[in-house]
Amino acid sequence: MALRHDQGIVLRGYPFGEADRVVVLLSPNHGKLRTVAKGVRKTKSRFGGRLEPFSHVDLVLYEGRNLDTITQVSMIEPFHRLRGDLERVIAAATMVEVADAVATENEASVRLFLLLHRGLRTLDRTGVHADLVTSYLLKAAAVVGVAPALESCAGCGRSDGLDRFSFEAGGALCERCRTPGAYALRDGLTGYLAGVAAAELDALPAADDAFTGEAMGVARRFLEFHLERRLESLAVIDG
Repeated sequence: MALRHDQGIVLRGYPFGEADRVVVLLSPNHGKLRTVAKGVRKTKSRFGGRLEPFSHVDLVLYEGRNLDTITQVSMIEPFHRLRGDLERVIAAATMVEVADAVATENEASVRLFLLLHRGLRTLDRTGVHADLVTSYLLKAAAVVGVAPALESCAGCGRSDGLDRFSFEAGGALCERCRTPGAYALRDGLTGYLAGVAAAELDALPAADDAFTGEAMGVARRFLEFHLERRLESLAVIDG
């Protein structure tokens, strides 16, 4: 057991004992970290405010058998602006929920960390673009190796006639490869999704109101299918 330095983005936390809190973070070096912040629930805690969800922090950890203990924490980026707007908070919560679902413990997660960091920074600096969460969901699918086929048929690879979509088959399908349960897509939607998936989060093309809602639905249901879980934060948007 020894001290080590790390950094991470706070995903969530929950009470532990009378005054402590378990803080779950995403680290680029070690994936999902479950740590203990001693006495953080006391009013005079010296670093409780630095361990709120979405915070990007630098840590000194004392390695334990089960949980590492946070001995020092300093703020790298607090993302203050996104916290003051409900729409941004909901979008950030979705990003964090996806990262929490995808990350594994004791396994480097550089791509996932960078994706989450870019998402939060974009929310903080520019607000919520209509396709920002959709793009994030598609990029998260790519990080875990299940990116949907959008520009060619998931069955045969042809690039024309993509008028069906199947979560199980892995994306867009042509008429010849359609499978039971594949559903019809609005003409042009696969191309729109491909553009949203390819663009940088802070440089998304202008949103098209004819596609944004359906694009979000497809991206969400695709990722939920492959994660085998419902994204609760997105249910708030639907509600």
